[in-house]
Amino acid sequence: MDTLYKRITPERLKELLDRFYAKVFFDSTISHLFAEDQLPVIKEKQFMFLSQFLGGPQLYSQEYGHPKMKLRHLPHAITEEAKDEWLRCMRVAIDSMDFEDGLGDALYNCFPQVASHMVNR
Repeated sequence: MDTLYKRITPERLKELLDRFYAKVFFDSTISHLFAEDQLPVIKEKQFMFLSQFLGGPQLYSQEYGHPKMKLRHLPHAITEEAKDEWLRCMRVAIDSMDFEDGLGDALYNCFPQVASHMVNR
């Protein structure tokens, strides 16, 4: 069985992240959590993390070590409202893409539990 990473493809994952961050950086609820001058770095780290999270190569771990996502997000005030808005932006980005039946939902369903784990305020 193919992983989500293989089904989505690296190119489409990058396109998804372009669409996602185009929303995030203009969202009044969560844009303050992301340094605009760091956009290329943020997108690359997210691509590396999602690649391995979705069953692809261990790009993030090879470059930065174990993800330790909760620890890495502690400096940022992530509220329930911010989590919900992050998930909304991701859902909109996924829905804006032409994924085959069920793939968009399968991808989105990977995020709510992880996003809830990041809430720290």
